Amino acid sequence: MGFTKEQLLARLQELQIDYSKYEHPVVLTVEAQAKYVGNLGGGLSKNLFLKDKKSRLYIVSALSDTKVDLKVLSARLGLGKGGLRMAPEEALGEILQVPLGCVTPFALVNESARHVSLLLDQGFKSQERCFFHPLSNDMSISLNVSGLDTFLKSMGRDPTYVDLEANPSVGKDQPPDLAYLVPVDSVVLPNPPESVTSCKGSSEKYTSADIKSTKNSDKASKPSASPHNAKNKPVKGVKPACSTTNVDRFVEEILDKASALLLTEISEESIKQHGGQLGTVVSNNIKSRLISELNSTTMTFKNAAYTEGFHAGVHHHPKRTY
Repeated sequence: MGFTKEQLLARLQELQIDYSKYEHPVVLTVEAQAKYVGNLGGGLSKNLFLKDKKSRLYIVSALSDTKVDLKVLSARLGLGKGGLRMAPEEALGEILQVPLGCVTPFALVNESARHVSLLLDQGFKSQERCFFHPLSNDMSISLNVSGLDTFLKSMGRDPTYVDLEANPSVGKDQPPDLAYLVPVDSVVLPNPPESVTSCKGSSEKYTSADIKSTKNSDKASKPSASPHNAKNKPVKGVKPACSTTNVDRFVEEILDKASALLLTEISEESIKQHGGQLGTVVSNNIKSRLISELNSTTMTFKNAAYTEGFHAGVHHHPKRTY
């Protein structure tokens, strides 16, 4: 179960982030949203939920009038001109845990979205306030860039603002300028239903949804229960939550989770309520909330290490049978 709108707003209050909220009917486009908040001053946002060929996921959050060329952005990420496409609609529920029309940077508050990369429009910095949906498109909230940064940093994310309209040359002597933003880990996406209806239209007109589903791009590899197939080749489409070749990243992920939980537990209200017992209360709460997640993460790390070790053995001893 992902965060609710109410839980997100409570999180913003705990972080002492200044924001204003505006309720309105459900909207799916920037144009529809503008009818209710467009006259309040500030930048409206559109948000693209994308995937590459290796099922790595991205949210591109931009001002509504910023032109985002996916071919150019793909090249700048080092993915080739056709490397990015709209993520399947099924990933909204599985990964971001938000309904159609509700993709924003706030969706990254859900643990299932920890491997989704975020690219923010540098144009946001020129706006006094920016508008986003708070996990629900029947409301818009406005806040400044500083508030958005505080929210992202509370989850251990370093906000990255880029010029999304730039078109630098990419070649042998000019490496992709945004390659560092490509996620390390891919995600096993849910399989689409047998019949999928494609959504047509320009992505420039979408607001926090900006999702297109296509029959070809929605297909994802199914994870295998066995660490190898009949021909002793690595199983495609299954990636560990943490790279087994990078222990530092594994430890960093655990610390990020603990830090994020710590920030949610400590507030003025909790200090007044528990006083001198606050440390014990916070410690117990964090342990109870982290234990299942860390068990799962550690087991994934362990299984992935076994799988990589197996393939390394097959590579060095191709005639060995198991």
